[in-house]
Order: sequence, then structure tokens, then C-alpha cells
Amino acid sequence: MDAQSLHCPNCGAVADPAAGRCPYCQARLATVSCPQCFAEMFDGAAYCPHCGAKRARTEGSDTQAPCPGCRTPLRAVSVGDTPLLECPQCDGLWVDTELFDRLCADRDAQAAVLHRFTQRTASPERSIRYRPCARCGKIMNRINFGRMSGTVVDVCRAHGTFLDPGELHRIVDFIQRGGLERTRDAQIEDLREERKRLEASQRAAERTALRSGSGSAAGATSTSLPDLLRALFQR
Repeated sequence: MDAQSLHCPNCGAVADPAAGRCPYCQARLATVSCPQCFAEMFDGAAYCPHCGAKRARTEGSDTQAPCPGCRTPLRAVSVGDTPLLECPQCDGLWVDTELFDRLCADRDAQAAVLHRFTQRTASPERSIRYRPCARCGKIMNRINFGRMSGTVVDVCRAHGTFLDPGELHRIVDFIQRGGLERTRDAQIEDLREERKRLEASQRAAERTALRSGSGSAAGATSTSLPDLLRALFQR
């Protein structure tokens, strides 16, 4: 979609969907997807400029949860049927753990936050910062989503995930392009390669035991290999 087809809902100026703010009036320009045609639209627009459908985003009130990025109180928003916490200052998003899991599995929820036809460019690299959880305040881990998406997010395993602007779209885009299936296939291949290494190690130990005339090494390895394989596949 041509970026020139979107206009700032506040002042009407032509605006780029990838921009965080209108270059003229500085109004916030977060984008969502039309719930009907999936074309990109600004969250401040009441209706989709392409098909006329009503927007799928509503804003609630501020919460007591501080933004992990800038410490501003997070604001409750709903994108379709998906409730999120959003920072009105830095535009970051907080997604609780259970909701994030549902978002990763629910294509309807993904459609509400993803423009199906646009490949977004990666955001500029920023200095690495370890951020506190919005719920418990403990420092979160930085994780490359899906191991190979290239989108590094801040995760508290007990409470949720914090996403910088644009990262939610990139994650959903990664999922809908088969990223999680590729991750699963890569993990299966890693397990197969590990099994081959273990089997090769067992054969080498058995050959060494035969050459030395002792069966103790082979017996020890053959006993431990099944345990190792079970542990490997139960990760």
C-alpha cells in the first residue's frame, strides 16, 4: 500500500505509516489493521480509508503499572478483542504472558495488529538496556523471539513481555510467514544432530573398549545413552 494514501487523523496532513508522530502537528501515529480488509490505518481514524469499516482500537484509562522503557504509567487499550497496555510516552507495549501466548496462536488476534500486505523494516539498533518487569519490577531477560526472528524482546517469564514500537507487528509478521514452524523444524533438526553425535560417541566408546579388551566402557555408554536421549527429547 502506498504510504501517501494515509493522512494524519488530527490535522489531515499526508503521513508515513512507519512514522511515530505526524511531522506537522506531532500527533501520535500508531497504526492498526482494518478488521475487515486488513489495510493499514491510523489508530486515530474512526473508519478505514479503504473499505469504510470501523476501527478496531479503543483506549481505556491509565494504570498503575509503570512502562519498563520510560516509567510512564501504562494505558489500557484494546486492539480488536486483544487487551494491551501501551505507553503514551514512548509507544511501547506490555503484553501479559497468557495473552501473549494467545496472540501467538490466534490468527484473528494477529490480524487486528498486523497489516497483512506490508513488510516492515527493522527499527534502528539501540543501546542494550535491561528493563524491569511492569508487574514485579525484576529485571527481564532479552530474548530473540522464535530464536530466528531477529526481534529481541524483554521478557519476564512469570508476568509478560515488553515490546518497543513496531516489534509487535514484526513478531506477528514472523508468525504468519511461518516463522514458528521454521523454528520448530530447526529445533527438531538440532535434536536429530545431537542424537547422531551421541550415537557416534557411543560407537567410538565401544570400539575403544573392544580394542582395549574391556567391556566396561561399552557397558557404561550403552546404559547412559538412552537416558541422555530421553532427556534430550523431553526439553
